[in-house]
Amino acid sequence: MGLAAAEQFAARGDDVVLVGRDPGRLAAAAAAVRVAGGGREPVAFRADFERLDDVRTLAGELLAACPRIDVLANNAGGMAEGFRRTVDGFEATMQSNHLAPFLLTSLLRERLSGSRVVNTASRAHHRGRPDPGALAGDPERFNAWQAYGAGKSANILFAAEAARRWPDVFSVSFHPGVVRTNFGADRVTRFFYRFAPFLVTPEKAGALLVWLSTAPEAELVNGGYYVGHRLTGTAAHAADPELAARLWEASAAATRPAAE
Repeated sequence: MGLAAAEQFAARGDDVVLVGRDPGRLAAAAAAVRVAGGGREPVAFRADFERLDDVRTLAGELLAACPRIDVLANNAGGMAEGFRRTVDGFEATMQSNHLAPFLLTSLLRERLSGSRVVNTASRAHHRGRPDPGALAGDPERFNAWQAYGAGKSANILFAAEAARRWPDVFSVSFHPGVVRTNFGADRVTRFFYRFAPFLVTPEKAGALLVWLSTAPEAELVNGGYYVGHRLTGTAAHAADPELAARLWEASAAATRPAAE
């Protein structure tokens, strides 16, 4: 979905910056975006969101390369098959889906004034509630779908809280549909997401991301959660401002360099 959106941005004439973890896939994505943009070369940076130092390096590279950032698309999404802590000490799904994008957005915050942040969430947020006091996770209670749901709830809570704390940054979250991708933590889930007949194409999901990135602000709600082109209600926990505030403070503390 992210690649499809990047190609659509490039076809519009926008300057595109790509971020990916795997060097080979990142190079292939850059080649596809170059073609979509009529030969214009995209900028590409490698970063692994399971390493917060990678995110800090990425932020520095983006600040050096981009004097202006009109849209930051926090599109990272993934599900760990089993419990795993990252080198930073957090449950891997929560870090890659929420803590890393939270850190990146925070580090780019001044460059985002007057701009837009679009956070890819999911209806799967109904399956899990983030616990701000337990971002390291519990291996004895781990469930892959609950962890993923908690991460996607965190995306929605982050967008809403950003709208309250950073009124000069327009922030939304959205459910892209059940998209035909290589998503999943096991073979059965990956098979479903690749071959089920009713899935949304990456191109259609990417077009929704582009619309949320480019539609006039008057047509959208700052902090809103969208399913398709419609502002939509969330699970009760994902609409809780107290939980959003506690998650923000816990995320800020979790992503602060140890030296501080």
